[in-house]
Parts: sequence; C-alpha cells; structure tokens
Amino acid sequence: MGFVRRKPHKQFVKIRDKMRFRDLIQEAAYLLVEAGVEGGRLEAELLAEHCFGLSRTELFLNAEKDISLPDYDRFNVLLKRRLRREPLHYITGVREFWSLDFTITPDTLIPRPETEFLLDHVLAILRESNFVPSDILDMCTGSGVIAIVLARELGVPVLGVDISLPALKTAAGNISKHGVRDSVTLCCSDLFSSLGDEARFDCIVANPPYVSLHAKCSLEPEVKDWEPAKALFAGPDGLDVINRICADSPRFLRSGGWVFLEIGADQQQRVEALFSGYVVGTKRVYQHVAVIPDLSGRPRVLQAQFIG
Repeated sequence: MGFVRRKPHKQFVKIRDKMRFRDLIQEAAYLLVEAGVEGGRLEAELLAEHCFGLSRTELFLNAEKDISLPDYDRFNVLLKRRLRREPLHYITGVREFWSLDFTITPDTLIPRPETEFLLDHVLAILRESNFVPSDILDMCTGSGVIAIVLARELGVPVLGVDISLPALKTAAGNISKHGVRDSVTLCCSDLFSSLGDEARFDCIVANPPYVSLHAKCSLEPEVKDWEPAKALFAGPDGLDVINRICADSPRFLRSGGWVFLEIGADQQQRVEALFSGYVVGTKRVYQHVAVIPDLSGRPRVLQAQFIG
C-alpha cells in the first residue's frame, strides 16, 4: 500500500510508504520523549492500543502489519493531543484503579496510587479494630473511586459529595458501571454546607484539594494545565479545605467515628497539629491523630478519631 505524501509536521508521525505498526509506535515514542513525556515508548503503545482497539499481545502480533491511511490519521489525532501534554487518561477516558476500570473526564482528577494507599489504610484500620461503619461520607468524591471501592469492599451505604456537577455526572456513570447504585448516593455540596443537620456518619474519607497555589509552577503540565484546579488547589498553604473538614466534621460524626484524609507530603506537622490541637471550648475533639507514610515513605494519610 502506498500513501499520498503530505507536508510533515513536527507534531505528527511522518507518513511514508507501507508504514508498519512497529514504525508508527517507534516514531511516536521518539516524538513523545522529545516533548518531555516520561515513558514515551509505553505511552505510544497505550495510545496505539486505545486507538486500534488492540490488546498488548495483539499489538505485538501486528507489529509488522501495514497501517492503513485512516488508521494513521486517527492515531495522529490522538498523538497530537498527547504531545500538547494532555494526560493520557483524558484521551483514553479510562483509568485503572483498584483493579477496576473507571471512566475519567477533565472534570475529575485522575486517580493515583496515593489514593489507593488511602483506601488500603482505611480498610486496614476498620478491620483491625473490628469497627463496622453503618455509613460513610466520601467528601470531594470526584470520579467516585473512593465511594465505589468502599461500597464494594464493606457493603455499607456511602454518600459521595462534590461541589462540581460535571464531576458528579462522571461519578454517577461509574456507580452504574460498577453495580453499586443501591449503595452509593451523590450530593452536590460545598463540603458539608448542603447536608442536613441530622446527617451523621461513622467515617469520613476524603481526597481533598491540598496543593498550595505557590506549588503550581512546579507541577507537570499534565497536572497544572489540564486537571481541574478546584480539585487540586486549596489556598496559599494548601490547607484551606482541610481546615474546614477538621472544623466541620465533628458535627457530622458519631462518637468514635473516624476521619481519613489524603494530604500533601509536606503537610504532616501542620495537619497533625491542626487535628491534635482542635478543641471546642476546653474539650479536645480528636484522638489517635497520626499521619501514615505511604509505600515510598512520604507522609500521606491523616487519621483522627472523633471523641464525641
């Protein structure tokens, strides 16, 4: 098969006669690396798998097969997006999390291993203490991954709260996709503001915005230019939302209930001091306050138990 030659563009794989899948991926990997994308080869392969509907094995088996012109064009559309540093998971619309496939959109954060660690710790604490919550609040639910995993793992009702209606729409799709519509409900609210005064929970779990505005310039383009700012940034020190959760959670927790928060790696001392020192009148509100390091040794999860 011969292709009509076109004027080459630095953001595209160059067309040539009888281009094979292997050539396409090799040249795409080179362009991605040149654009500053880490793991360019892997990303090129993942783009190809998504574009052509092939598994990793099928992509390998088709390595010497010629690319059709329509396939070439479709792949270059996706490649151009990635070269502009649009995150891969927004291009594919899917992110694996907890061994499940979740729909991801630019209205939601892309789930990360840090949040899997948060869930690991929540489940470990609840099981080790034989504490079976009757209901859980997932604050800042985003795509709904925390709410869905907790509902599946614990079999208890979970309320997912987010200020973003588009994010909640994505979460609703994931709830249906993973068969937990009877367990997970959603609420549009600025943190606790739309919850009724009678609402009470045994556990509050959150991956809140916690990035400092001052840190924005140090983030990768995929994060600072593409992921939703409201879900990332929380004031000059990154603690605006965490401060509110600390202050408002006691009104919505039953006695002995837990708070678990994902936090920034540089926030341990301030967050520990915030929860340990939080008092109402002269009464300390939280006990068993601790920050748990993740598998890389970075401070990652704040835990605190409401004294009641």
